[in-house]
Amino acid sequence: MASDYTPQRVVCLQPSATVILAALGRLDRVVACTRYCADVCPEVRNGGRSIVADSWTAQGQQILAARPDLVIAAVPYQEKALVEILKAGVRFLGLAPKTLADIYADIATIAGAVGAGERGETVIANMQREIETLGAQVKGKKRPRVFCEEWGKPLIASQKWVAELVEVAGGEFVGEPGGQSSAESVLANAPEIVVAAWCGAGDRVPLQKIVRDRGWQEMPAVRAGRVYCIRDELLNTPAPTLVHGLRALASAIHPDAFPQPEGLRCIAEARV
Repeated sequence: MASDYTPQRVVCLQPSATVILAALGRLDRVVACTRYCADVCPEVRNGGRSIVADSWTAQGQQILAARPDLVIAAVPYQEKALVEILKAGVRFLGLAPKTLADIYADIATIAGAVGAGERGETVIANMQREIETLGAQVKGKKRPRVFCEEWGKPLIASQKWVAELVEVAGGEFVGEPGGQSSAESVLANAPEIVVAAWCGAGDRVPLQKIVRDRGWQEMPAVRAGRVYCIRDELLNTPAPTLVHGLRALASAIHPDAFPQPEGLRCIAEARV
């Protein structure tokens, strides 16, 4: 029987890597991951895995203590943390996806690294099929203007892959994906729907407060009561779980056609 020379002990410094390995059936190789990984991949709570700092705050000694033969990290990186990762002297795979195409490529890359190439192709095909199927359901529908944000202070629009998912879900993404905005410029774009998915905030974005503090009371989205929070990991984890984020977006954009899924919350009142 041929020896398996693929990595057997993997440290994941970003939830997306953990989710991808789970989808590939290789979660058993994850020996350490971040505390955020369990939010999107609850299975890692079992198995005695150690918890390490993420790509932003990585510590070389923590990584080495897990005795890995592969470390997978992803943006955002902090220069100091990147130095710590490299100092550990372990084989390192660094990811920096921006688009859905990048995410498919990352899945294929990780699949190849752990000897799961065929499974990787299946995971990608399933993800693409779900996205295409939902997109077909909104053809011909009105396309409302949608502003999505991944952070509140400073105000930062969601990433390019989220903009792509908004378009698939039947909306028109307003603003520059991943770019910093002002409350005034967002108001000037008159979005009909606002979606807040703040990194690390789960589903706890204070919708009424941000509307009040930003002076958005007369925004079309606010007057219609169409300000939403989508749970962070559904949109900000570049992995197969994005299909759940897509369903949440579709429900926010076309509630008449899609049931409200778990992880989507609407503002309590139209007038704040």
